Amino acid sequence: MADQMENAAPADRMEDAAPILQLDHVSKRFGGLLAVDDVSFNVAKGEVFALIGPNGAGKTTLFNCITGIFSPTEGRLVFEGRDVAGHKPHDVAELGIARTFQNIRLFGYMSALDNVRVGQHVRMRAKLWDALLKTPKERREELRVTERARELLDFVGIGRHGDSYARNLAYGQQRRLEIARALATEPRLLLLDEPAAGFTPQEKVELMQLVEKILGQGITVFLIEHDMKVVMGASRRIAVLDHGEKIAEGTPDEIRNNRKVIEAYLGKSA
Repeated sequence: MADQMENAAPADRMEDAAPILQLDHVSKRFGGLLAVDDVSFNVAKGEVFALIGPNGAGKTTLFNCITGIFSPTEGRLVFEGRDVAGHKPHDVAELGIARTFQNIRLFGYMSALDNVRVGQHVRMRAKLWDALLKTPKERREELRVTERARELLDFVGIGRHGDSYARNLAYGQQRRLEIARALATEPRLLLLDEPAAGFTPQEKVELMQLVEKILGQGITVFLIEHDMKVVMGASRRIAVLDHGEKIAEGTPDEIRNNRKVIEAYLGKSA
């Protein structure tokens, strides 16, 4: 398994790659609870960047701030030079940030194809008038959207399931479908929240191969993941949260040998 993960790891990328996302002293409070505490780091273009930490460390809260579900209490979230802190989720998606969720959120009684078609909504340009009158513009766009949805289903490896209800797909196929729907928004930054959760060892290897394909499309990947073999095998750089604070950042080797990380996340006996 470890050898397979190493084979799936991305090739070395330039250390001076420009940041696509910058977190500048980001904090998030819920009443008296400080869920994210003064967190700063950069995600470089073209890399796989991982965020790890114990349950309740604030990882998903940080994702929710980046994608507009929450507004940070303090700090800046700069995507491609633009502060997106406080933007609505649909605005963030239109700017070029997409995500999947820890708990799968698909439209269960829609086909896999239609789930991906929905993902393209932020890029559709036909107006209500076009839809009502079925204008040539609207028909061309519908054809383009359908063709692109089929391409994305093929890309993630579930092309033959396009007509199946999402709820009838196997768990791993649902995970892939959620990635396809996120890719349908045409992101430049893709956030994956525990994409390997519940996967078999072979499915994890295949997932990392899919991540490599996504990188090959020019999309930067930022992931939260608990499986340390996946994290160490796929990521170029890693940040570690504990109780909302960033306690470490570095390469997989640096994180693997960091005493604070070992004690806070991997366990003292690791």
